[in-house]
Amino acid sequence: MNKYNRQLLLIFLLLGFSQFTKAQGYWENLASKPSTLGLEEGIDTYKTKNFILKLVKASQTVAGLSPAAEPGFDFTPGDRLEIRGKDGLYWLGDLNFRMKNTSGEWVSYSTASARKPVTPLEASAPVLAAADLSATLPDDLPVHITRYYEDVEGDLVLRFRLKNTSETSVELGALGIPMAFNNILEGKSLDETHAQNVFFDPYIGEDAGYLEVKRLSGVGSGLLVLPAENMPFEAYRPLIDDPSPRSVVFEGFHEWMAHSEAYAEQEWKGIEQWNEPTSTTLKPGESKNFALKIVPTTGVRGTQQKLSEEKRPVAIGIPGYVLPQDVKAQLFLKYSKKVASMRVEPEGSLLITEEEPAKNDYVKYNVQGKTWGRARLTIVYADGLKQTVNYKVIKPETEVVKDFGQFLTTEQWFDEEGDLFKRNPSVISYDYETKRQITQDSRAWVAGLSDEGGAGSYLGAMMKQFILPDAEELQKMEAFIDGTLWGVIQDAEGDRKYAVKKSIFYYEPNTMPEGTYSDTINWKTWAAWNKEHADDRGRSYNYPHVAATHWVMYRLGRYHKGLVTNHSWDWCLKNAYGTAVAMIEDAPYYAQFGQMEGSVFLFILKDLQKEGYAEMAQDLETRMKARADHWKSLNYPFGSEMPWDSTGQEEVFMWSDYFGYDAKAQITLDAILAYMPTIPHWGYNGNARRYWDFLYGGKLSRVERQIHHYGSGLNAIPVLTAYRENPDLYLLRVGYGGTLGAISNITQDGFGPSAFHSYPSTLRIDYHSGDYGPNFYGYAINTATYLTEDADLGWLAFGGNLNETKKEISVEVTTAAKNRIFIQPEELWITLEAGKVAEASYNKKNGEVSLTLMPKDAFTPFAYISLTEGFKMDYPVERGMYKVPLGGEPVEVTITKEP
Repeated sequence: MNKYNRQLLLIFLLLGFSQFTKAQGYWENLASKPSTLGLEEGIDTYKTKNFILKLVKASQTVAGLSPAAEPGFDFTPGDRLEIRGKDGLYWLGDLNFRMKNTSGEWVSYSTASARKPVTPLEASAPVLAAADLSATLPDDLPVHITRYYEDVEGDLVLRFRLKNTSETSVELGALGIPMAFNNILEGKSLDETHAQNVFFDPYIGEDAGYLEVKRLSGVGSGLLVLPAENMPFEAYRPLIDDPSPRSVVFEGFHEWMAHSEAYAEQEWKGIEQWNEPTSTTLKPGESKNFALKIVPTTGVRGTQQKLSEEKRPVAIGIPGYVLPQDVKAQLFLKYSKKVASMRVEPEGSLLITEEEPAKNDYVKYNVQGKTWGRARLTIVYADGLKQTVNYKVIKPETEVVKDFGQFLTTEQWFDEEGDLFKRNPSVISYDYETKRQITQDSRAWVAGLSDEGGAGSYLGAMMKQFILPDAEELQKMEAFIDGTLWGVIQDAEGDRKYAVKKSIFYYEPNTMPEGTYSDTINWKTWAAWNKEHADDRGRSYNYPHVAATHWVMYRLGRYHKGLVTNHSWDWCLKNAYGTAVAMIEDAPYYAQFGQMEGSVFLFILKDLQKEGYAEMAQDLETRMKARADHWKSLNYPFGSEMPWDSTGQEEVFMWSDYFGYDAKAQITLDAILAYMPTIPHWGYNGNARRYWDFLYGGKLSRVERQIHHYGSGLNAIPVLTAYRENPDLYLLRVGYGGTLGAISNITQDGFGPSAFHSYPSTLRIDYHSGDYGPNFYGYAINTATYLTEDADLGWLAFGGNLNETKKEISVEVTTAAKNRIFIQPEELWITLEAGKVAEASYNKKNGEVSLTLMPKDAFTPFAYISLTEGFKMDYPVERGMYKVPLGGEPVEVTITKEP
């Protein structure tokens, strides 16, 4: 079976026959529609220094856009000209807009709605091609539109000129240009998608906005789309009217909107947008240009340099754009014109103060979040250019995590006596809109404590204990482990005692008492598994949740006194090992792929080694190496049941890195960076692309770019691991953006939603807890304080507040865990298995590091500290860690270099 057919089979197995055939049917229906693009009249080709541009003669829409040095690569879906050459399907070069009619109502127009051949116009440099678009628009349109493709010093400018031909003023309430680049993955293998397809990420930042277009591989040439004239990036509208079927293989297209007021008054009414919606008015006889510029970039890191070259504003937020209220953040701005004004909305939500200019023309501002929620900073420069930076202000991390644990173990704590599915006691899924636990759902796993959409809540509760343990909450989790997880999810029969079922909940009305199932739920779907299906042990993605649960209990039992009372620490570690082995034995097919939270198996292995369990460690390492060897043999070794996915990369990178498969680890990291950008916007900064999991774990079910779904937290694990191995500020910004993004959607009262809806018609959290647990796993594994020095920006802190003197740099630790610190100049990684650090100081002259350890608590008499090789402390060593006694007062310890 070839890779493509295997992927189709996997989609078939996941989605069910009806879902699969429905998606296939959409493409077949598309192919059967009459072609209106005029392909029979041929294609015109134009060349600039940087690009090869192909235009359909009849429509003058873009049929191809290639780098001049690589004519075989196309940034647009030009490989689907035939199937997509129909009315209503968008191409680069189309225009959408809304105008008010004589009755004062908004009316929509599009050059793609009812295509007719446009009228070509004579062109001379710098114009490559031009056309009168009147023929493809209604006859009574009071505006005349001309489109131009221009060569500007080798770059490409797409310009629309709108002229009011009527005797009255015309108000444009919406104007957008579809960004139809090639993100259609349907029918392709992983090798093909990484060679042929692109992803694109928006900075919805008004005049300073841009769109990054990057290859799936993360290497090679890319694009940057910039405002050229009257095209601020005001809104990013999903083109859901394009009939191309959106699914796991097509996220859909969006359009860059310069004006959006008409949508804000109608489809988006009552929704606070990223930017203030606007309109524009053309007086009788008045003309106005709307233009975008497309420029080339190299790799995924070229945006900042290209912005500077193009004399565009550059903004860098440290530690990012998710602001815990106790963090003193910075915003560095670089532009040729001075800042004329700043405005914060809501008023008082951010405190902005200017500091001295930094190096290399950057100006530094201190930023502190004051009011919980979304906040928008609007910057106006002396030349009138307007830039917006969207922030999310959250509680201090410790409070966020405490609230999260409290919510999980109270509002989501399920202990209904006599539950027919034996889910009690447990942390169960939750509907935040209705404020009710989800005990029934047509997707069996959501109510069945399994898969990510159902196991996410108990996983989140366990990972909360990992970084901020609470004795009362742990007692409940112990009851869950002994009464539900161990007794029901895992089958205690014979040597298969670690096998993990697909779901505890199932739909089988013929074998259950009458009235068991709600008659308000549609049970006629593939996802309403019967008992046989729910009992299946072959879904590997369920095993890491269980393994992580046992591993956390091992850590708590091993390094604390009296926190874990139900089992010994070695019992917990052995069960974590047993679950890892069972995944490979009982779910071998899916286990060939990287798992979400798969990094936990590496942590289990290292703890087995640390404890001297040589036989188990060798067994687990051998099994995992077989998987890593398989990945090494593949060009792009991060497949899953989906044709493309952004979750397997976490585990693939970690094992490739562990076994020294450096080339494969780099390929994996490059791919992660292709879909995980750093952008001056809290929603997209460090947001690893996910766009289908609202279908499987959300309440509002649709294909949609998800803001800080679990891809953010999980993919930050390899990014930050790579940073610590080879410090690079770009990696730190991306990884930390994903780490704080992972907790950015937790509500003020502690509810953890599956993700945030990016559609401008919604812009809120999803109301189901869904698969948030893996996201919090990423936060718990990643949360750390980083102290680094940058040539342009100076000394920086991520996860702490910086204080600099002539002699030393100190950082007050603000993370919830307060147990990990990286000192970049020394490449020193400090980790605490128990104990917390209040402050760290770095002596710039001799490299000495001092830690202020917080006093002991009832369960933590010792701090256990691990250091990078080459550093030491004057304390006894136990199992490779320094054991430091804690007392009733803070303890000062010193780290020095070994001679």
